[in-house]
Amino acid sequence: MYKNDKVIRRYSESFKLKILDELTTGKLNKNQLGKLYGINPTTINEWIRKYERKDLMNTRIKVETKDEITRIKELQKEIEQLKKLLLKKDL
Repeated sequence: MYKNDKVIRRYSESFKLKILDELTTGKLNKNQLGKLYGINPTTINEWIRKYERKDLMNTRIKVETKDEITRIKELQKEIEQLKKLLLKKDL
């Protein structure tokens, strides 16, 4: 179909649900899925509304590398050690 010299694409229900399932996994965000499948992220937002998947509307995925996770654990240990030292000093 054409509208103002633009092709209007129609997607099957199963395809729409597949995209929403992929979004649910958190591996890719709306922009990445849009690029991968050639879909405007706004279209994905429309599907989220249509299928009442409000949980996906403003998803933010926190990605940490192994180095970041290791560093966070080290800092948490250091904080605990400093707390213990502070308690000893106050006694």
